Amino acid sequence: MVTDSSAVALLPFYQPTPTAARIMRFARVVTHLAQGLATTIFVFPFVSPRRKRALIRRWSRQMLVMLGVKRRVNWHHAGGMHGHVMIVANHISWLDIFVLNAQQPVRFVAKAELARLPVIGYLCRNAGTLFIERERRRDTHTVNRHTVEVLERGDLVAVFPEGTTSDGARLLKFHSSLLQPIVDARGVVQPIAIRYRTPTGQFSDAPAFVGDLTMVGSLWRLTGERSLVAELHILPLIPAADRTRRELSAAAAEAIQTVLASPASATGPDTRGGRRA
Repeated sequence: MVTDSSAVALLPFYQPTPTAARIMRFARVVTHLAQGLATTIFVFPFVSPRRKRALIRRWSRQMLVMLGVKRRVNWHHAGGMHGHVMIVANHISWLDIFVLNAQQPVRFVAKAELARLPVIGYLCRNAGTLFIERERRRDTHTVNRHTVEVLERGDLVAVFPEGTTSDGARLLKFHSSLLQPIVDARGVVQPIAIRYRTPTGQFSDAPAFVGDLTMVGSLWRLTGERSLVAELHILPLIPAADRTRRELSAAAAEAIQTVLASPASATGPDTRGGRRA
């Protein structure tokens, strides 16, 4: 795992963001978060679902630009992501949500702890995130039923089956219960592997939201990076028909782990099968 200090050792030319610029970036991001929250409160109730998705996508892309995060998307199949699809991804940071929404806005199923994060929690709730108390079986069943309804309406739903965040270097055990709605809806699982790297291709744990790190501390850490690359590997689709949730979970985990264990991708932003989309 590459830490801030080891990054300097590996990259002699690496220089962190100057303190003044870092403070300005931090302030811009906080303002952007507040503007996003205001949009979900005062605009979302009066616009169509299509307009909401467009606003979420634009806002998320602006957030990544402010943080100096560039997306590198590699499609491993020819199709896009349409309705009746559940995205299954590894989980590193709260930043994952905005990286995925910058690609294509989705409804997230997330643990209730996320709802309690300052600003981010309110923002996610107002944007349609479905929160679940996994220790409460009745709550799990209720959210699963709601998720099936959302999928059958044609919305994209995303889950992080690890149930918590990791440093991004390895995949944690998947909780298959989160995949039950796509089995019930007889839809399709879309595995997506997320990796964060420096512009030169080195592994970066800067976005990792783990341990006792606070939201403010995580954001301050990110603003200290001059730039980062968020790799999205959109892997082959897995039909849910005639499969159990455990079979789907195992297949998605294997596909994602294969990417995490592979060298950095040399493809440019938004490519399909090695060709620019």
